[in-house]
Amino acid sequence: MIINHNLGGMNATRNMGINASNASKSMEKLSSGLRINKAGDDAAGLAISEKMRGQIRGLDQASANAQDGISMIGTGEGALNETTSILQRMRELAVQGSNDTNTTEDRTQIQKEMNQLTSETSRIGNTTQFNTQNLLDGSAGVSTGGTTTAAVTATAGVSTLTNAALTTGNVTIDGKVLAITGATADLAFADLKTKIAGDATLNAKYTVGAYTAGDNKLTLTQKAGFESATAPTSTGTTAAVTTAGVAAAAASTSGASSAFTFQIGANQSQTFTASFSDMRSKALGLSGTAGATAAGANGDVTGATYVATGIANDLSDVTAVGEHALDLSTSASSSAAIKVLDEATATVSGERAKLGAYSNRLDHTIANLGTSSENLTSAESRIRDVDMAKEMSTFSKNNILNQAAQAMLVQANQQPQQVLALLR
Repeated sequence: MIINHNLGGMNATRNMGINASNASKSMEKLSSGLRINKAGDDAAGLAISEKMRGQIRGLDQASANAQDGISMIGTGEGALNETTSILQRMRELAVQGSNDTNTTEDRTQIQKEMNQLTSETSRIGNTTQFNTQNLLDGSAGVSTGGTTTAAVTATAGVSTLTNAALTTGNVTIDGKVLAITGATADLAFADLKTKIAGDATLNAKYTVGAYTAGDNKLTLTQKAGFESATAPTSTGTTAAVTTAGVAAAAASTSGASSAFTFQIGANQSQTFTASFSDMRSKALGLSGTAGATAAGANGDVTGATYVATGIANDLSDVTAVGEHALDLSTSASSSAAIKVLDEATATVSGERAKLGAYSNRLDHTIANLGTSSENLTSAESRIRDVDMAKEMSTFSKNNILNQAAQAMLVQANQQPQQVLALLR
């Protein structure tokens, strides 16, 4: 029997600490409702559940994005509903103007309303916005389609460096100093070709042509991305530089569509693009250059024209300066205008149908995102959330063990006192 070390007490103390720690962990889980409160609880489970949480929040935001997309589409379609009503009234006016019971003065009054309705069609196209972005003028989002009036890319130019007396010396091209060595022009040009090709900057910008003995010239062709009408600047022993390069002209696009990309998934590239066509008067064939022929949206109308220039017929909210409405001054032009208006109405109706199809598609997208988010939340819950009943059972067990350890510690502390009986 020993008294210097209370091994029983030490053992009871150690087990009591373990039980207290386990009870504390159970209490933490029960109070938070989570099985994993820190990485030490389940390192792999934490990593997996955090990835799932990112997907769940992404899916929920994608659903909100799709709902915003439906709102945008609804805004555009709502505006086109009024455009359709305007076109119906314009067609009514064209039918009225086709009847020869009307005098010239009558048709003048009909033309006034036609002008205002044409202006209003363009105004709707110019001002219909969602979150400050124009929808129906072909300018917002990513411009697609339309008629391009200028080249988008430049034509590579060919620059010619010439000097019949070129020999040893320094030649500076685009700020790069090249030391040329050659007893004759042929040798000097051959060396110049090698030096240009060996310079990283110049080699990136130009393709060096072959040199033929006796030509006393070297051609540099601009590479893609470096097209310019300006020849490479050259000083030194090269006497002259000429160029046939053509610079890129700015592209001008009309009658284009506005393409808006909606992020409708939790991950990269899970997108959907909706396009809104130019729905202003000019794009619909309802207005054009004063006195010009009106061919309609399909280009197959004959006999229709736009009103000749005149202050009384000037339109507001136009696509371009100088637009005038369809001419209803004669029975023949009014009759031809009916077909123009029919084609414009069909174009607007087709655009509305397209927007409606977009909206219906996004409705299904939202439903699918909701289902995916729900299922993924269920999977994440199984990893992260605690089983309250099971954990409560564990907590009770640890509490009982802790109390038992305390009782045994008391017993262990009483054992050394038994030594006193031997000392009496």
